[in-house]
Amino acid sequence: MSNIVNKNRQRGKANEKALEKIIPGSKRIGVLGAEDLMHPIYSIEAKSCKEFVGAKWFEQAFANKPKGRIPVVVIHLRGKRHNNDFVLMKLSDWLKEIDD
Repeated sequence: MSNIVNKNRQRGKANEKALEKIIPGSKRIGVLGAEDLMHPIYSIEAKSCKEFVGAKWFEQAFANKPKGRIPVVVIHLRGKRHNNDFVLMKLSDWLKEIDD
């Protein structure tokens, strides 16, 4: 296995372990081809990257939000049904929602 692949795999495992500690009720599975984190409600795929275009979209949502509102970005893929759109929000805001 190449050094780059090995580092990426180590980084992925570290991310999964960190999220397991943060997300209540989650359990790291750590098996290729399965969900990364098991949760009573969610099947969580954990990703870690240096850059992500969604970060810019989220900065815009945050800058435009009225005081007291939670910024959310809804991402639509052209040609797909809207009920399959993706929702992007900060982990801290999501954790508040699942704790309620």
